[in-house]
Amino acid sequence: MELQNRKIVIIGAGHVGSHAGYALLSQGLAEEIVYIDVDRDKAKAQALDLADATNYLPSRAKVWAGSYSDADDAQLLIVAAGPLPDMSKGQTRMDTLRQTIAIMKDVTEGIRMSGFAGIILNISNPADVVTHYIQHRLNWPPRRILSTSTTLDSARLRRAIAEATGVDQKSISAYALGEHGESQMVAWSAVTIGGKPLSQLQAERPDTYGSLDLQALADEGRRGGWVILGGKGSTEFGIGASIAEVVRAIFHDENRVLPVSVRLDGAYGWQDVYASVPALLNRNGVADIIELQLTPTEQAQFDASCKTMNENYQLSLTL
Repeated sequence: MELQNRKIVIIGAGHVGSHAGYALLSQGLAEEIVYIDVDRDKAKAQALDLADATNYLPSRAKVWAGSYSDADDAQLLIVAAGPLPDMSKGQTRMDTLRQTIAIMKDVTEGIRMSGFAGIILNISNPADVVTHYIQHRLNWPPRRILSTSTTLDSARLRRAIAEATGVDQKSISAYALGEHGESQMVAWSAVTIGGKPLSQLQAERPDTYGSLDLQALADEGRRGGWVILGGKGSTEFGIGASIAEVVRAIFHDENRVLPVSVRLDGAYGWQDVYASVPALLNRNGVADIIELQLTPTEQAQFDASCKTMNENYQLSLTL
């Protein structure tokens, strides 16, 4: 029996694409990684740099710069192409929509002609809207295209809660939902610490957990990316690790629940909208959507986020 290499194509050899590749290689999640970029020399340089690193990593891997034709036998394709928001102009991720869609027209055509038939993981911002655009343009099976979306925002949220409570972030379960962007919300009713609902801890310990400023913590999680972008010009390590976490759940057939952007077709009261919610991931992609019992206030916040994304998705179809 011939064993099949786990092959990943990464479209975009910039900060995010390069750190995605390194996270995947260092965690032994791929035997082959192919970079595709309009800047062919940059793609070659990133591939060579990563190939050098594999000499000292635990598992072997082949890394090279290629073309869309190399995607025909890949199991997973990561889209990491597009501009960063210009903070000097006060841009949000959503403000880059027009520029990103112009790039996605060529990217989707390349994917269409390549013969690729695997799972698509989109990172390009505005992540939720762009994922929906790619799915629509390619008529891709919805359960086989998703975005990391608030996987990273949820990590930032857990970090904020950990710093405020002194409890290690790995003992905290908390989800940022909706948009990977300004309209995201936090499902506080589903937050647990050591398996115990935060709301119960607040009632039992009013002097500690009860004094938490939940809005400030939500804001800190949402602003986390902007603090990093303003300080160093890009986000790299967090998104690289988030990508690896999603890829591991898929390649290892983990049936793991992660907050990722998937198409809602009735869940949470929404139809044909991509939004970040807890989803069960395995080798088939999105195996199931976990529908949290949101409070009326949380549902209204989630609805507002979905409305924003739906409006911008409709706009993307006209660009």
